[in-house]
Amino acid sequence: MIARERVDSTVKKMKGQTANVLTLINLSLGALALMFIFKDDLKVGFILIFLAGLFDRFDGMVARKLNIESEFGKQLDSLCDLISFGIAPAFLLYQGSLFNFGVPGIIFTILFIVCGAMRLARFNITEFNGSFVGVPITVAGCIIAMCYLLIPFVPGYVFMFFIIAFAFLMISSISIQKR
Repeated sequence: MIARERVDSTVKKMKGQTANVLTLINLSLGALALMFIFKDDLKVGFILIFLAGLFDRFDGMVARKLNIESEFGKQLDSLCDLISFGIAPAFLLYQGSLFNFGVPGIIFTILFIVCGAMRLARFNITEFNGSFVGVPITVAGCIIAMCYLLIPFVPGYVFMFFIIAFAFLMISSISIQKR
């Protein structure tokens, strides 16, 4: 009887951490993307950012499906999202194009990251009512990462516009319905 209770307790604990493990995989992919971006392998960095996006999508779905949502998981997810969808995409676009603009390129890159952090902090302290206030960092980060594909075809100054626009859209008060 005691052994059965221990097994049940262990299974319950493992089930409770499933979403967090997926969240940490998101973080690991975002960190790995940064490592490849720093080594100037932007294509692999780009792919890893999108893989992080898949795991970010799965962690929330799993948490809701298994009814294991927690405040810890929410905070962990935000910290991981800042790396995978704030820092990694900003550095990808910086390394791919924005470095050509010197200090303004640096400032716009940092501003995107700062606005992403502010967006996540605001999300974590407000009650979610079915719609997001401001563009979610995952959306903004994935769009900024997709800009990498346009680098050979679009003048660099366009990316300056994109990164600043999405920085401000993240901290804007526009309402976006969750799907």
